Amino acid sequence: MKKKVLEMLICPRCLPEEHDLDPHMEMEEKGDILEGLLSCAHCGREYPIQNGIAFLDPNSPHKTETAPSKYEEAPVLSSYMWSHYGDLLREENVSTAYSDWNDLMGPLSGVAIDAGSAVGRFTFELAQKCDFAIGIDNSLSFIRTARELMLTGEKEIRLKQEGHVTRKTTVTLPESWKISNTEFLIADAQRLPFKSGSFSSLASLNLVDKVPKPIKHLEEMNRVAKPEHAQFLFSDPFSWSEEVTDPENWLGGTLEGDHSGNGVENVMDILSGRKNGLRPRWNIEKNGHVWWKIRTHRNHFELIRSCFVKANR
Repeated sequence: MKKKVLEMLICPRCLPEEHDLDPHMEMEEKGDILEGLLSCAHCGREYPIQNGIAFLDPNSPHKTETAPSKYEEAPVLSSYMWSHYGDLLREENVSTAYSDWNDLMGPLSGVAIDAGSAVGRFTFELAQKCDFAIGIDNSLSFIRTARELMLTGEKEIRLKQEGHVTRKTTVTLPESWKISNTEFLIADAQRLPFKSGSFSSLASLNLVDKVPKPIKHLEEMNRVAKPEHAQFLFSDPFSWSEEVTDPENWLGGTLEGDHSGNGVENVMDILSGRKNGLRPRWNIEKNGHVWWKIRTHRNHFELIRSCFVKANR
């Protein structure tokens, strides 16, 4: 983890109180903390840094100690790498989702956050338009891969062809991309380990229907956003699932309750302060949809309509 991130960090377990984390560095190299510990003097919680990865999810300091998630499996990693970087591989059937999302974000000085960054494509895109970009995810496999791309600019992957047959290829980031101004952390999108007002550019792509408390995620993104001169890109297919959270927590897709009906309309109401009272309010600049695609194998793809809201203040 880059040392420059330290000044932004707080203990996510202590929220809504914001307490700084004390660094205990055991090994560092060229401004990158490779091994160490971040501790909270207030609650006593310790967050390890291992192989350059900071584990700042208060529910799981060591992701490998928890029950395996599908997002830690090699085939899922391969699918997400294709989805994020298939255009760089000049693969057939890729979508233009990341370039479409990127076109919605303007250049803006300051720090950017990509919540649910997965293997990092949009974090790298944000890094071209801001001073520094941080991607967070709770998948160790995704964050490890994104950091490898950050450090080396390339990553070898195996794309599933059929059954046990795979095809080896290498994702190589364009030389023109700025990638040294990025960082990737393991964190919970509902309890962000950052001080209030830290970010001028924010993105939450295909994430809100995958967290137990969707409204908490939006509140956290609002908390860490600068009160003015900030932009926020939200996009989601609203694939609500009772396996993830109870319908009472959904932000759409129900017949009754505060957030019944249409998910994207509810999100616009929440951001603009009409529902849930987010303050400061966001101004809705644009909304629409992009087509996002993920590949399982060469004969199987999933096409997803992700509805976006671009807001600023």
